[in-house]
Amino acid sequence: MKYFLIGIIICGFFQLYAQDTTKILIVYYSQQGHTEKMAQAVEKGAKAVALTSVRLRSVQEAKNTDVLWADAIIVGSPVYNANVAPSIQSFINRWPFQGEPLKDKIGAAFVTAGGISAGEEFVQLNLLKSMLIFGMIIVGGPNWTQAFGASAVTEEDPFKQEAAGEVDSRFLQKGENLGRRVTEIASRWNRNQN
Repeated sequence: MKYFLIGIIICGFFQLYAQDTTKILIVYYSQQGHTEKMAQAVEKGAKAVALTSVRLRSVQEAKNTDVLWADAIIVGSPVYNANVAPSIQSFINRWPFQGEPLKDKIGAAFVTAGGISAGEEFVQLNLLKSMLIFGMIIVGGPNWTQAFGASAVTEEDPFKQEAAGEVDSRFLQKGENLGRRVTEIASRWNRNQN
């Protein structure tokens, strides 16, 4: 009888945990490692919030089941001639649309670019506009310096790093801030919806 009661308590705990857990999906494409570093920073910020489950996926690994699982989707792309990386746009174009399964999910974006004024905000806005088409609720960073999410300059001084694929710590902090803010908002949104 004692083990039966312990089993019921444990099952109840896991059921309660599953209901209260905020699920965050971070998907990125990275050719030189910069966007992956930013994705890891976003993940760190998201994991700093209690009762959070995070899936960090390269665009090659990400599936629509991940998109449907998530309460919030954070997408990262390098800047390609002031455009979203083709593999990221292709991923978004495959998201399920019929029946509005992404409606009211939280969405956010982060980008990396070689230079200052190389198209970072264009790419962020294009990612966010795509999310709006799916009925998602868009979240930016925690203050005016991150209004569209998080971005990093990687190949222009004074931000260029000695090691390949590395990102200046100031930009990594912005990624972390974005991950934390998106997760906090998704958590509050989920509590208010239930």
